[in-house]
Amino acid sequence: MSADNPLAARSELPYGLPPFDRITDEHFPPAFAAGIAEQEREVAEIAGNPEPPTFDNTIAALERSGELLGRVSSVFFNLTSSDTNPRLQAIQADIAPKLAAHSDAIHLDPRLYRRIAELYGRRDELDLDPESAWLLERYHVEFERAGAGLDAAAQARLREINEELSKLSTAFQENVLGELNDLSVVVSDRAELAGLSDDTIAAAAEGRGDDGGYLLKLVLPTVQPALSSLRDRGVRERLHTASTRRGSRGNEHDNSDLILRITRLRAERAALLGYPDHASYVIADETARTAEAARSLLDRLAPAAVANAVAEAQELQQEIDATGDVLALEAWDWPYYAERVRKARFDLDEAELRPYFELERVLRDGVFYAAERLYGVTFTERDDLPVYHPDVRVFEVFDADGTGLGLFLADFYTRDSKRGGAWMNNFVDQSGLLGFRPVVVNNLNIVRPPAGEPTLLTLDEVTTAFHEFGHALHGLFSDVRYPKFSGANVPRDFVEFPSQVNEMWMLWPEVLANYAKHHRTGEPLPQRLVDRLIESQQFGQGYATTEYLAAALLDQAWHSIGAQDEVTDVAAFEAAALEKAGVALPAVPPRYRSTYFAHIFSGGYSAGYYSYIWSEVLDADTVEWFRENGGLTRANGDRFRRELLARGGGVDSMVAYRTFRGRDPEIEPLLKRRGLDKA
Repeated sequence: MSADNPLAARSELPYGLPPFDRITDEHFPPAFAAGIAEQEREVAEIAGNPEPPTFDNTIAALERSGELLGRVSSVFFNLTSSDTNPRLQAIQADIAPKLAAHSDAIHLDPRLYRRIAELYGRRDELDLDPESAWLLERYHVEFERAGAGLDAAAQARLREINEELSKLSTAFQENVLGELNDLSVVVSDRAELAGLSDDTIAAAAEGRGDDGGYLLKLVLPTVQPALSSLRDRGVRERLHTASTRRGSRGNEHDNSDLILRITRLRAERAALLGYPDHASYVIADETARTAEAARSLLDRLAPAAVANAVAEAQELQQEIDATGDVLALEAWDWPYYAERVRKARFDLDEAELRPYFELERVLRDGVFYAAERLYGVTFTERDDLPVYHPDVRVFEVFDADGTGLGLFLADFYTRDSKRGGAWMNNFVDQSGLLGFRPVVVNNLNIVRPPAGEPTLLTLDEVTTAFHEFGHALHGLFSDVRYPKFSGANVPRDFVEFPSQVNEMWMLWPEVLANYAKHHRTGEPLPQRLVDRLIESQQFGQGYATTEYLAAALLDQAWHSIGAQDEVTDVAAFEAAALEKAGVALPAVPPRYRSTYFAHIFSGGYSAGYYSYIWSEVLDADTVEWFRENGGLTRANGDRFRRELLARGGGVDSMVAYRTFRGRDPEIEPLLKRRGLDKA
């Protein structure tokens, strides 16, 4: 790698923001090669150190290693998610197995493992501070779970499995993106789009380009937002069918064979490591501890959710019958007629709300305002700093005393080069050891309106903006010494907890009144709509909970496969799994079908999609704490920040929760929130 490669050294921009204006695709291959080689040398020195192992020369030294590789990886994988292209995809296909092999080389080094194991055996004699003691424990667990204690033959097979899995997950991700673009629905006649807002139709017209007509682009989940508004049943069916066909059409983007291979390899790896299945392996290191505990929560919620969904379906069928239409409720009808019933019952229309949810106001007067009130932080936009795409905005975040905390990047608009969904990532992890302050990014997939028109959000998009910023705060408020514990580096079934808590401020009276103003007149959201919005919160929870549980239970089914189990048909397995779990409702499809379930086959949620509802138990219980203690106050925010957000992964997550709450979480607030306490 040449010295002028902009990835070669830590950026001199504020907070180490990557110099995006200087980075090109061709800088990544040599930077990856140099980063891997550098860490190989660093780890070799640690493992081969003739001195007896100490915390500093082994554990802290490992934390200092790999800085270059970490810097390159953080930039690269953020770009492959948010602004990819064929060259980056080719680089990813090449580098993914190399990174897997590099990770295995570290975790399966017997000399390194012996040093860690010796330190762990003497841990009570080392007089370590709590975070350092926890780091030693986590390293020991990490190496054990990576197979450091296996014999040579088993380790060799483990390396092969990990390398192949890295290739397969990359291919799955590329197929999902390809299908999102290929299966967008083309509508030739504007009349067929009746019910959609003018700005949505205009955006669809722009999306089609020079070919004429209108293009309805797909989002990652099964249910497409336009279904709640489209009056034309034929177009609704086309849109829903396109969504559910993704990855299963027998074309170059078909993910069926990838799923069968991924799950087989994960099951084999779990068996090598001494676990009955992949779910048991994954969840053993989460706060749930056992796959049985995770499934028990899902199984407890499913019957009540399904009962509520069945009752909702009957109500929607009555609405259909009342219109004089002779049709049976189908999956593509549910969002449309649910919106009609909600509008009639609560005098509430999504289209009526959108003019009050203009993106800039939601961001500055809602999302940022709640954080300012709760934590004392402030935000200053930095137009002088480089970004990786023109859509991206940069904000410097200042603490209550005026000191700089870090940078927040906002990338809100959808584009063909961005994967679906919404997420938070770090470009720079906070670390006291390395002297790094955080640089975090939120990605959403909002359709850009035509030029000159305001960006008006749906209620779900407002919720997502608050949710993802909760993740951002987790990264920005991180105050740990070791990079392994920075920000959201916590167990998977705990990581959604802070973000879900942050959703509460969306409808908090002072916050809602501050941002929910008509984009033209500035008039506040009428109290009538505010009241109806709050009253309607439990509406449709049978459907929402069932579609989520169906996906979570499907995830558990795929990852409960044992090494000797034979699965040959993805569709048949999925159908049987949903039926066995009691959530096979034709009109309520899973939030993600297997062939486009990116969370579990190309993301970090394999056997962990239950995490959202597991975290929501903590979230709902925490919301009760805020209400009991005065709500939106600095005292409450400071406590939540100090005991939970700032701790990152530097302490056992449930210990941190108990310290904050004073007890274990209770499930009753969640049941009440979702209306499952009455079922």
